[in-house]
Amino acid sequence: MRNRPGRHTARFLAAQHGRGVSNPRRGVSNRQGAGARRSGAAAHRHRRTTPPGDHRGLARGGVTLLVCTGLVWLHTPAGATLGESEGEATSPFWVEPGGPAARQVRLWRERGREADAAVLERIAGRPAAVWLTDQDPKEQAEQITRQAEREGRIPVLVAYNIPHRDCGQYSAGGADDAARYRAWTARAAEGIGSRQAWVVLEPDALAQWASGCVPEPAASQRLALLADAVRTFKARPGASVYLDAGNPGWISDQQRLAGAMLRAGVGRADGFALNVSNFHTTPVTRSYGDRLSALLGGAHYIVDTSRNGNGPLLPEAAHAGAHAAAPVPRAGIAAPPPRNADGRAPTEDRIHGVAGQAPEAGGDEPWCNPPGRALGTPPTLATGSPLIDAFLWIKRPGESDGTCRGAPPAGHWWADYALRLAEATPASR
Repeated sequence: MRNRPGRHTARFLAAQHGRGVSNPRRGVSNRQGAGARRSGAAAHRHRRTTPPGDHRGLARGGVTLLVCTGLVWLHTPAGATLGESEGEATSPFWVEPGGPAARQVRLWRERGREADAAVLERIAGRPAAVWLTDQDPKEQAEQITRQAEREGRIPVLVAYNIPHRDCGQYSAGGADDAARYRAWTARAAEGIGSRQAWVVLEPDALAQWASGCVPEPAASQRLALLADAVRTFKARPGASVYLDAGNPGWISDQQRLAGAMLRAGVGRADGFALNVSNFHTTPVTRSYGDRLSALLGGAHYIVDTSRNGNGPLLPEAAHAGAHAAAPVPRAGIAAPPPRNADGRAPTEDRIHGVAGQAPEAGGDEPWCNPPGRALGTPPTLATGSPLIDAFLWIKRPGESDGTCRGAPPAGHWWADYALRLAEATPASR
């Protein structure tokens, strides 16, 4: 029987409360987190134009607590999202204390940059997913889930090691072959054990398959591998699994995508994930997600809101700034020497590129470290939608999309960009 995130979360938090574990964020979803009845997906961010109307935000709404059948239900008015304080009050998810944003905050405070450190707390103090990319993920998964359990929280993990990952682009890599990938997912699941975790499965993998960039033999194996991964993670009693299904600007043929999701095992998963590492606004993502859900018999889904506060960069703006340098310091403030989170100098690990290499030209890729973006709705279970199980920060704000616009490699921390995300005032949520 499939796990339901709502029931999962309720039991977990109730158990923590019964053991006397401090848990100020007691919220539980108003849904039973219905696992998608069909198949799951994958994808992310590549070279797609912005859908019309992708610049409007949702109105903010309040939270109503209802007691029913022994559970706490969270309800927001239809079409509403939460402000920062309300979102934090309805999030059971784990905040990584030693993440790059937290390390940067400590470093800046040591160096007297109190104002910047305070701004960056908007990232450091909120839950963000941890990406499992190690060759053997067992230790990392075990360490994270044990720590989160001790703190009465639920970690969000991203499994990201599919063969021919990212079609050889900025995040190229992954397992060498199908057998090694199956072994990798087994080790990750073993690390989770019987503890609680939400698992986002293979960003980009399905949408890239649908777009035709995956070569053989990886293409013919991919959907079966994803289905195997769903089974492997769902065999763990505390795991909720969401297969990535891309973003509203990528695969327009939703019938084709839904068919691939069915073959990839979404029917055994808890749902699918949208907008991972992208910037599409929540209303646009919800419209796309609801249509895809209907093709899958009412599958639930989650949305990455980590950087969608200002929506995506328009293609013409992306082209105009394609070769722009790293963000310009604020007026009247001297730019500090760029350093990474643990204080190393640029010659050791450059914040604006790879030491000893010239950064790649950025092109006009609007998804790759676009300027002028902002943080989106903080992680929460109170989404205002019966189909959306949670808004999550799956992409970790401040980590690079790739070596474009003077950025470091994909997944590397970029403090300047993180600061500007946190400083920006969202135009939409």
